[in-house]
Amino acid sequence: MGKKDKKKNPDRKARVAEKTSRKLASKEKKTSKKGANGEEVDPDDVDIDTVLAEYARQQALYHKVTETILPAPPPPRANATLTPSPSNPHELFLFGGELFNGALASFYNDLFIYNSLRNEWKQITSPNSPLPRSGHWITQSGGKSGVGGGKGALWLFGGEFSSPKQGTFYHYSDFWRLDCEAGQGGRSVEWEKIEPKGGSRGGNPPSRSGHRMVAWKQFIILFGGFQDTSQTTKYLNDLWLFDTSSYTWILVQLPAHAQRPDVRSSFSFLPHEAGAVLYGGYSRVRSASTSAGSSSRHQIATKPVVHTDSWLLRVSPNDPAKLTRWERRKKPANAPNPPRVGVTMTGHKGRGIMFGGVYDTEKDEEGLESQFFDDMFAWGVERNRFFPLTLRKPRGNQPGRGNARGKQAGVDGGAGGGKRDRAKEDAEELLRNLARLEASSGLDSSPPTSDTELDPLPEAEPEVPKVEGLPVSFTLPHPRFNAALAVQEDTLYIYGGTFEKGDREFTFDEMYAVDLVKLDGLRTLFARKDEIAWVEDEEDEEDEGEEDEDEDDEDEEGEESGAEMDSKAAEIARKKAEGQARKLKEQEEAAAAEEATQGPAAEDTTPFPRPFESLRDFFARSSQVWQEIILANAANAEVDVSAGAGKTVKELRKAAFAASEERWWAVREEVRAAEDEQEESGIGEVVSLKDREASGAGGGAGVGGAGRRR
Repeated sequence: MGKKDKKKNPDRKARVAEKTSRKLASKEKKTSKKGANGEEVDPDDVDIDTVLAEYARQQALYHKVTETILPAPPPPRANATLTPSPSNPHELFLFGGELFNGALASFYNDLFIYNSLRNEWKQITSPNSPLPRSGHWITQSGGKSGVGGGKGALWLFGGEFSSPKQGTFYHYSDFWRLDCEAGQGGRSVEWEKIEPKGGSRGGNPPSRSGHRMVAWKQFIILFGGFQDTSQTTKYLNDLWLFDTSSYTWILVQLPAHAQRPDVRSSFSFLPHEAGAVLYGGYSRVRSASTSAGSSSRHQIATKPVVHTDSWLLRVSPNDPAKLTRWERRKKPANAPNPPRVGVTMTGHKGRGIMFGGVYDTEKDEEGLESQFFDDMFAWGVERNRFFPLTLRKPRGNQPGRGNARGKQAGVDGGAGGGKRDRAKEDAEELLRNLARLEASSGLDSSPPTSDTELDPLPEAEPEVPKVEGLPVSFTLPHPRFNAALAVQEDTLYIYGGTFEKGDREFTFDEMYAVDLVKLDGLRTLFARKDEIAWVEDEEDEEDEGEEDEDEDDEDEEGEESGAEMDSKAAEIARKKAEGQARKLKEQEEAAAAEEATQGPAAEDTTPFPRPFESLRDFFARSSQVWQEIILANAANAEVDVSAGAGKTVKELRKAAFAASEERWWAVREEVRAAEDEQEESGIGEVVSLKDREASGAGGGAGVGGAGRRR
């Protein structure tokens, strides 16, 4: 059929008349919903202030703090926070979140505690709790967290809430503290709303969600986020410090010429000895685009930006408001490609652990094509390098020695007599022999003092009993974004997350654990099937049907000029792609030229772990070197004097162990790769002859007889 025949189709007039009458009826229906002031009133929606007031009234009904053991894990939710306890190494705190079923959104303010020893959940109720929210952030300080001082506590700021149909959004600006320490008469986990004292410099941070916080010394550092008013979204890059000693907020006033990160939300923010490090994030920027049909028609649109830059925040404890500054770092090596959003790294001993994420490509003005990920990475903060983390099946028992120990390890889900386990056991046996020698003969790598007794090597943490019967797999969970991550006792916990397929959102109701030392499988703590009844919005379906009919009519009326407009659009897209490719090439050439002018990086002279060398064995070998490094750094005026000067021998050895532990984890994936190469080539364990001679190999009993396994 020719084009003219299409335009004279007799059914077209009937379709147009029917569509016109349906639009008029819909318009009358919407007009009847308008109130006296002309604003639309949706009977299915409610006033957001009324909802929050009702939540506050119900919260006031609780008269005391209660802990209730749950028969099953908490209900499913997205955008909640999972935070390690700063006081108990076997507890994780889950707070808040939201759930969307396609039509209505529900928000939560319940607090749960997960105990990893018993695989048990508790719910905490309190008369004074934050109102329901998602998109908030919680950080830990004090206790055994190693950050700041004082009692172990969690700090919460901000978040968002919306009406059930998400027609109105509300952002919080409240600040809360949760005491996690056990006092006299047991533990009392209760929220306390922080009211900053007078004299704060810069007021208080404005409301937001999507921000991040870390604790450093006595400060809680807050950066970024966004504010959504339903009409516009404003992204932020302001920097605030909360002084926990004076209970005041400090707005960091950077000079106009000072460099700083761009506005963003949902980035990774990790603690650092100088303050904090930042990586990635997401934002949208406004840009003017030209329509394909006319070069003179411009429209303002927002373009998504996936940030891949990294920054170091140096905080000055003396005058944080004026002397704190940002430093741009080089682009991390081996970063995940393509870049992704919807993933926030969790900190683990000088590293950031990442799982999942999503990469969106805009197909047109109304659609996104999303690619979801299920891979896991470790980002070495100091080395500024990403390493993939891959699950590996435990190797079977090796012939000869170690079979008995292998059987015991197999009971605990370990490697069953593998070289790494035997090296760890031999190292621990060696350290026990060293401790006996030190006790009998005063042997120590540090010079003895008359008034201070030398402290033996740091005691090994008691091994955590593992929950028996947990399913183990060697495949990472289903691809997702916005999964809640937390690390406690060298174990990564993955909770929830979201996946999209078409217009449907899937909220995962599951939790997993990964041993970051062995990477010997994924343990399923619980996994329940998605039972959320997805509801399709009737108005959206009607609108989509009308849009489809409009598009059909436009196609019939405009086919004569369609080919010409497609040609122009293709030409514009081609020129735009060429410009982007040229710009990217120029940036790569500029980066290469900058690296060439900087010359080769300075050689790293700090001790490096050997293959199959346990953390304790590494510290026993390099303890003296780390102590010398700490003392040398303390003598440097640019380094905090408290880092080494004035420390007792015990404190110095403790600091040396912390430094060696951070180093051991920072290069863990490089050493693991070397171990795999040696095992595959049949080299096995490496014995250092030099160390054997130094430790008295051949004649000494206990210490030198076995040698050191690497």
